Amino acid sequence: MLWVNAHFKTMAEYSSLLSDLSENITNEDLEQLKSACKEDIPEDQSNNITSSKEWFSYLEKNDKLAQDNLSYIEHIFEISRRPDLLTRVIEYRTTVLKISEDDEIDTKLTRIPSAKKYKDIIRQPSEDEIIKLAPPPKKV
Repeated sequence: MLWVNAHFKTMAEYSSLLSDLSENITNEDLEQLKSACKEDIPEDQSNNITSSKEWFSYLEKNDKLAQDNLSYIEHIFEISRRPDLLTRVIEYRTTVLKISEDDEIDTKLTRIPSAKKYKDIIRQPSEDEIIKLAPPPKKV
């Protein structure tokens, strides 16, 4: 029973998050967000999406968004330069889902195809990979 209550509380928090995000997405923003995910939304279907609620709904139906899977919209908000929206999503993830940035990094990179190429950039270089510079020449 406790799990069911927690599940409904999370669903309510998730609905509240989407509603909050929707209120902060203008029609112009929506066009930019749709453009940022044009690889995942066919153009004919993209043209039918006229509100942020429809956009979220489309993403949910196509397994790009769920109450416990926000990495796709985090990525879209990041590349669309919407730190305000990204911050709200990260806040939800860390407070409601209790998933920190560190916990998320590996799964985020495996779920977002375009982010895979950044995996090497994100990891710290080993001692052998760090280029050692010679000391500056001594002045005579």
